[in-house]
Amino acid sequence: MPLQYPLQMNFKLIALAPRIRMHDAAGNEIFYVHQKTFKLKEDVRIFSDESKAREMYQIRADRILDFSAKYHMYSSETGAAVGAIKHRGMRSIWNATYEMYDPHDQQTHLMVEDNPWTKVLNAVSESIPIIGMFTGYIFNPTYTIYRGGDKETGQPILHLVKKPAFFESAFEIEKMDENLRGDEELRVLLGIIMAVQMERSRG
Repeated sequence: MPLQYPLQMNFKLIALAPRIRMHDAAGNEIFYVHQKTFKLKEDVRIFSDESKAREMYQIRADRILDFSAKYHMYSSETGAAVGAIKHRGMRSIWNATYEMYDPHDQQTHLMVEDNPWTKVLNAVSESIPIIGMFTGYIFNPTYTIYRGGDKETGQPILHLVKKPAFFESAFEIEKMDENLRGDEELRVLLGIIMAVQMERSRG
């Protein structure tokens, strides 16, 4: 069944280990994400729902505590590779950029922060008494996912928007290309889940 956009992602700000819920515009739960606490390697498990009765995917880093680690995505049921995502590293300190790869390790997509000044203003405001309490409601970054390895020539397919919220992080995923579906859609959505967690850890 095609997913009904926009999709919603939510996780509590006070949670020690991220618990992310993703559902579509009709309220259907798509994924429930559980990241194990105190793991040297990232160990992210993605379930069909909050009951965690059915594990669908795993995301694992290829190295320990490395800024440029690549996170590989696997089917929990078959062990088959789904794809991978990697932060572009020092080249994207200012403007967060993530490269997404297919199961054959070929780059297929790029996720780019639209306005890095939003992140700067958020960091500055957080240090101001009283005002810092409201940064999660005022300054909210957005990201665009492009098909291809270059922002200038790539086709925008999804738009990720952080929504105003006080006690949780809330994101909305808007579809920009109606041709997005199947394995490509799955790979990009799993990549977004991992990128959101990495951005959260970077502040």
